[in-house]
Amino acid sequence: MDDDKPVLDQVTDAIGTAATTTAETAKTVVKKVRRAARKAAKKVMPKKASKKAKKAAKKSARKATKANRKIAKKTAKKGKKSKAKKSRR
Repeated sequence: MDDDKPVLDQVTDAIGTAATTTAETAKTVVKKVRRAARKAAKKVMPKKASKKAKKAAKKSARKATKANRKIAKKTAKKGKKSKAKKSRR
């Protein structure tokens, strides 16, 4: 420690350098994690999916939307019936 500088200035300088060092370290860690995630994603899912897989995904999406529509219709009908029953009481 420098005897010429006041203690408060020395402490603030030390805290500032620690903060910048921590920020730089965090940036490098984030970069490394992103790189590792990209490599893992490439291994898990290749860029080009097969045509059969694409078609299967589209079919399942269509089936899901149809099922959701049916469920919505049924719930709408149930809601109307239950309201009618309540009004009779």
